Amino acid sequence: MADLLTHVLAVYVLLTVVGWRIEAITPRWVAVGMGGGAIPDLVKTELVLDSAVVEGVLGAPFSYAPVSTLGGVLLIAAAITLAFARRHWRRAYVSLVAGGVISLVLDGLRVYADGRAGPWLYPFTWWRPPTPSLYVTSDPRVLVLAVAVAGVVFAVDRKREENGSERESRPVHRSP
Repeated sequence: MADLLTHVLAVYVLLTVVGWRIEAITPRWVAVGMGGGAIPDLVKTELVLDSAVVEGVLGAPFSYAPVSTLGGVLLIAAAITLAFARRHWRRAYVSLVAGGVISLVLDGLRVYADGRAGPWLYPFTWWRPPTPSLYVTSDPRVLVLAVAVAGVVFAVDRKREENGSERESRPVHRSP
């Protein structure tokens, strides 16, 4: 689960920092993006519900593997977007996909035995891009770094709000 938390924190950091410059990225949409960062990790559902069980219920071949690909992120983000009010669909979808893509990019930087990341660009291509092998997901230092950077960004963001930055003066979009 440290991998999931790292993904969600990385999305928080990136979208919050970008939100300092782009007005459309408010804290509300950062939170939605963080949810999108968890989409590729839905593949871990197999730890609880084996794919063979799902296959037996559906009566058709089933695999969780496509969930942690670009196609999986696009499809699941579209399904989640339907839970939002229609006027928020575009922002919700973009936020969810942005979070999912950030998560996939982080996965592409992991150590793989053969030096190539997974086919995370599926269904557009089966090409497996080379990976710089920057980290191992089980390394606790990765999570510690993610928590530390997120803490710094959180503190800076709060300081910006206290100092009356543009973020405070942004209109708040309220749902009825």
